[in-house]
Amino acid sequence: MIDPETVTPAFLARPDGLRLAYRFTPGASPTIVFLPGYMSDMEGSKAVALDGWARVQGRAMLRLDYAGNGASEGRFEDGTLATWRDDALLLIDSLTAGPLVLVGSSMGGWLALLIALARRERVAGLVGIAAAPDFTDWGFTDADKALLMAEGRIVEPPPYGDAPYVTTRAFWESGQALRLLDEPIAIDCPVRLLQGQADPDVPWQTALRIAERLRSSDVQTLLIKDGDHRLSRDGDIALLIRTVASLLDSL
Repeated sequence: MIDPETVTPAFLARPDGLRLAYRFTPGASPTIVFLPGYMSDMEGSKAVALDGWARVQGRAMLRLDYAGNGASEGRFEDGTLATWRDDALLLIDSLTAGPLVLVGSSMGGWLALLIALARRERVAGLVGIAAAPDFTDWGFTDADKALLMAEGRIVEPPPYGDAPYVTTRAFWESGQALRLLDEPIAIDCPVRLLQGQADPDVPWQTALRIAERLRSSDVQTLLIKDGDHRLSRDGDIALLIRTVASLLDSL
């Protein structure tokens, strides 16, 4: 049997010709869509494990890389929150039909909320993993913001991988324009939020703010007391799969 992870990903060209990488597994609806975090890609442990479970269950699933990330073409520093949202929407609209369950990690959780607002008629459920909406606001000090305005970018040591952690002024401005937590979020589908209380990057109270702002009455927040930001331990991934499975069963 061929390991799907050894197969070259497929590509879809944007209108400007840049090719976006993806892996799509056909199966039963709703289609699960995994949205990676900042400087992450579709080959992360959570995405791969969830895809493996979906294959066994006969569930449709789409994994993707935003432009400049993973196997997709383009330069990372050319991307913004809005362009990566639009990359995901292009792949979703082109490759899937019917209802969706969005699973977003960190920045991917912010994108999942934005996509749910853009495709309200299709998104049947949403799972956030350390979801980080508005992190361009609460995640940057005044000194960081001043440096972005003056220099156009911030380069920091890598928190997880090997590449330097780069934030551009264009990305920051895009994020500021797409903030969600200052007003009610008009999403009515079931939402599940997984959040580590030992997360050094996203304050655990953020999950409670998201839950408060969501218009949906079916929102559950699960706090993992010793959970970090990535929530990639075996137990964390098992919890993610149970959460997605339970949500799908309830639809």
